[in-house]
Amino acid sequence: MKYKRYTLAELVSIKYGKNQKKVLADEGKFPIYGTGGLMGYATEYLYDKPSVLIGRKGTIGKVKYVDHPFWTVDTLFYTIVNTEIVIPKYLYYVMSLVDLNNYNEGTTIPSLRTETLNRLEFDIPSLEEQEMILSCLNPIDEKIKLNNAINNNLEQQVSALYQSWFEDFDLSNGCCPDNWTNKTLSDIAYVSSGKRPPIKKETYSQETPIPIVGAASVMGFTSEANHTDKILVTGRVGTHGVIQRFNAPCWTSDNTLVITSSYYEFTNQILRRIDYSSMNRGSTQPLITQGDMNKVDILVPDDEILAKFEELAGTLMAQYEANILENIKLAFIRDSLLPKLMSGELDVSNIDL
Repeated sequence: MKYKRYTLAELVSIKYGKNQKKVLADEGKFPIYGTGGLMGYATEYLYDKPSVLIGRKGTIGKVKYVDHPFWTVDTLFYTIVNTEIVIPKYLYYVMSLVDLNNYNEGTTIPSLRTETLNRLEFDIPSLEEQEMILSCLNPIDEKIKLNNAINNNLEQQVSALYQSWFEDFDLSNGCCPDNWTNKTLSDIAYVSSGKRPPIKKETYSQETPIPIVGAASVMGFTSEANHTDKILVTGRVGTHGVIQRFNAPCWTSDNTLVITSSYYEFTNQILRRIDYSSMNRGSTQPLITQGDMNKVDILVPDDEILAKFEELAGTLMAQYEANILENIKLAFIRDSLLPKLMSGELDVSNIDL
């Protein structure tokens, strides 16, 4: 496979994201991305073609690929890709092999400059060879995408069940039963804070196989776990309102709150309905305390109904968790193939497209 070397400036035009306040809305349909992940939805889009997103300030180590209309905040670059030279998805894979933390020029907050990024060099094969390489990687990504779509549907089913039983009171002809009680979250769940990991690496390896859970997503890997139990995780500092489920060894970072409960599925639904913005105590960045989470008012049904909900929801979400585990394995296979395909170590010349 023949390569030609290009600077990033030849491959893309780097653009700054914009403040999202004027476009952020409950009825928005275009995702708003920040360095921590999805931040909400906008009524307008900033760009509508496939793009590679690059952290400008804060989290800068990873890139993200998007193929739909989107908005990015001002801490995140987006790119207009020169598709005469490189396929956007291929460029994403090439750039994902680079640890952009090595180009940090911030003092207190990690940051990247366009001038530095533009000088980065990449070896790019022909468009035909790029297509061949993508034909090896895309099926894995499509299976991950399908699993995510199934999981989204499972979440919607459980949410609809919760609403029917505990908000619309369909089991009792629209009336709240007299034996249901008003309590606080601390009555059914235990809330604690995560911790800073001993080491942090961007990618999975035999030395660092444990995912580090951040406020909105897995943000790296480490060598040991601080949780092996079944937990729910949400943001303590930074991103709020994203609820993550874990039933395997992981390390919850110090910008998270960790919730455990015997009523796991019921608690999960409660966490997804909290108005986190009203609980924010931060001035420079969003902050939620354990104490405030413990005080959240909830309506607790009788033990029989609660047990039935846990059983029904648990059955649905067992498939959800199986899909999550499969996605982790698929991502590992893809990430193992990636450097070998990009370097030409694995020959794709005989692939018939």
